[in-house]
Amino acid sequence: MNHPESLTDRVDKLYEFEREPVSEDKLESGKHFAALFAGEHVAGTEFVIGAAFVAWGASAADVLIGLLIGNALAVLSWTFICAPIAVKTRLTLYWYLRKIAGPGVTAVYNVLNALLFCILSGTMITVSASAIRIPFGIPPQTKWYPEDARFVLIVLIVGAVVVGVAILGFKRLAQFSEVCVPWLFVMFAAGAIGTLPVLANASPGMGDVRGIADLWRIATEQIWLHNPESGLGVWHIIAFAWICNLAFHVGLSDMAVLRYAPRSSYGLFSACGMYLGHYVAWVCAGVMGAAAALILQRPLGELDAGEVAFQALGLSGILAVIIAGWATSNPTLYRAGLALQAVTPGWPRWKVTMLAGIATTVVACFPFVFTKLLSFVALFGILLSPVGAIVFVEHWLFPRLGLCQFWFSKTGKSISWPALSTWMISVTIALTFWFSEALHEFFIAIPLWFFSGALYTGLASVAGARSSEIVPIEEAATPAESSLPIISTKRKKPGWLRAMGYIALVSLLLQIVLPLWIALSESGEYESRLPSYFYWLGIASVIHLVTIAAWVLIGERNQEQSPELTL
Repeated sequence: MNHPESLTDRVDKLYEFEREPVSEDKLESGKHFAALFAGEHVAGTEFVIGAAFVAWGASAADVLIGLLIGNALAVLSWTFICAPIAVKTRLTLYWYLRKIAGPGVTAVYNVLNALLFCILSGTMITVSASAIRIPFGIPPQTKWYPEDARFVLIVLIVGAVVVGVAILGFKRLAQFSEVCVPWLFVMFAAGAIGTLPVLANASPGMGDVRGIADLWRIATEQIWLHNPESGLGVWHIIAFAWICNLAFHVGLSDMAVLRYAPRSSYGLFSACGMYLGHYVAWVCAGVMGAAAALILQRPLGELDAGEVAFQALGLSGILAVIIAGWATSNPTLYRAGLALQAVTPGWPRWKVTMLAGIATTVVACFPFVFTKLLSFVALFGILLSPVGAIVFVEHWLFPRLGLCQFWFSKTGKSISWPALSTWMISVTIALTFWFSEALHEFFIAIPLWFFSGALYTGLASVAGARSSEIVPIEEAATPAESSLPIISTKRKKPGWLRAMGYIALVSLLLQIVLPLWIALSESGEYESRLPSYFYWLGIASVIHLVTIAAWVLIGERNQEQSPELTL
């Protein structure tokens, strides 16, 4: 007698190659990487970071130029540092590190990595909850501890959704982003465009916005008000944009996702996240934050992401912050589960991810990182990037320097003292600079990465990496690039599903037109149009999300069940 599969049986089948290379037949298409990068970086925290540049007193020119350069450096780091190693090995960093530093160092690193990812993921859950609280009249949670039990309940519900999606694995994460990202991007742009009249009316003698000159005047007089005393300049913006995800690219944590890439050039898809999220979304969030502060007559530092989005977009803004928080928290928690999986080899990934998710949800109840997000991401890079440097130099430089790759794995020991010493010395020096304020926190992590690589090379040479008795085992890695042709699965969609796609497209276009309608309103019309704007924006948002979800999820499921293979 056949018994129906239990939920546990089904999730046990969600294999994500936690301890071995990804097989060639499981490589993913470019659209999934574009969606995943964009979804993770067009996020709820962009409301926080974009508004922070306004509160800091950065100038408009510094923000626009600094983000352009800094995000380019981040894209190049993913493309030329992280992606080639991920494609060459097809392993997660959490498992590949065992070959280089031994199980002892790997265990310490993975636990710390998972802890930091849980905190970061918890921040995203807090951001989502900051939006849901608004309809219930819960005050902003801007202290390090929760001030309302209802907020804790909301966090628990949001956390359950995030954990569920993270358990489903890479492809479901990508599909979630594929559904949400275009709409999230439009919401950021709509929020900025729709609040321009508020900022224009605050500029003496301006009135309506009619050209680029008016936009620049608003930017310099109402949004990014340069404060020379802040000490924040274009180099700080460049550095922050680069180090914001340092642990992911030069720290190599994104080997977890890029191991599914057919080629290392797929690292360029990170530009979808950097320039949609860390450029356009940060700029738009700055506009919305400045407008929300004017509307509420409160300092920007007292507003959370939910309040800013609600003032700019109404109920659509609440929905945007919720989904944006999920879009980032899901893959972050996925990485935390993979990190812990490497030190709990007897447990299935879903169970480890669930336990990490419980810890993450508890963290999310205490918004301490939410209030110090920018400093946290700098600390994140400082603590983890030295290990990325160790892996990078052993993978690429050791063969060119006459040193043996994976030399430590031949010793039979569990802790590599060169790797551990490099990590501890580097972090100690970095924290000394941080706490002594001898160097701004944004300028520490990049020099630290180069220093760590050089220090490890020297210590490994002394410890035995030059020994002729150790045979290099570079050949043990899987092929660098996929040798298989990329196969697309195309099947004609049924008529009703194509209709869903057209409705999704039209509703998204409507959400582009609506903010232009209200931004171009004549003087005195803005207030009267605002209720209709919020109402129709909300209706169009719901229609779009429902129809695009059907288009993506049902469409891809049909292709998986009955594909027509074409080269």
